[in-house]
Amino acid sequence: MASKVMDVIYWKDTERTGMILTGIVVGLLSLFQLSVITVVSTVSLAVMCFTISVRIYYQVLCILNWGDGEHPFKSYLDLDISFSGEEADLYMQKAIVMALSAVDSLKGLFFVRNLLESIKLLVLVYLVTYLGELCNGLNLLIISVIALFSLPLFYRQRQEQVDGFIATIQANIDNVKDTFQRLAQGGGGPPVDTTPGGAKPKSQ
Repeated sequence: MASKVMDVIYWKDTERTGMILTGIVVGLLSLFQLSVITVVSTVSLAVMCFTISVRIYYQVLCILNWGDGEHPFKSYLDLDISFSGEEADLYMQKAIVMALSAVDSLKGLFFVRNLLESIKLLVLVYLVTYLGELCNGLNLLIISVIALFSLPLFYRQRQEQVDGFIATIQANIDNVKDTFQRLAQGGGGPPVDTTPGGAKPKSQ
């Protein structure tokens, strides 16, 4: 199942991925004018009208001996989406561990376990308030869907350039962190090499 999802994200089947992406984006755009219940019911109605019509068409072809009578959606019906008991327990355990880990991290941030990390969250939340004034959650969801179907493919095609760009940004971030750490420790010290993989000065 996971491999099929990755095939869709990486556009292995262009037609299928295009249909899925278009359907999701159009559905989300519809929420700007219609309620969730209206969108879901209308999409369900359209899908069922299409599948029932195709099913009747193939059945008529079979009755007239113009077809082999094979179910037109057999591949979808045979698609295995079930989990064994052990797999379900494993995924449930992973979900519980991730949820507890997230709660523990948030607890440490909100109750200032580490002052620097809490300040980072404060700045991030402050920036998000400005983001909320520019666009709503539905806009962000649409952007996230488009990014999900475009960024992985873009990264695979230009991995070296992206890795180099990220390394440069990370080097600059490390430089800023080291500067603040040296200032907090009351030391000047030599400037930090901002090139990727550059040597860092020892803390005084």
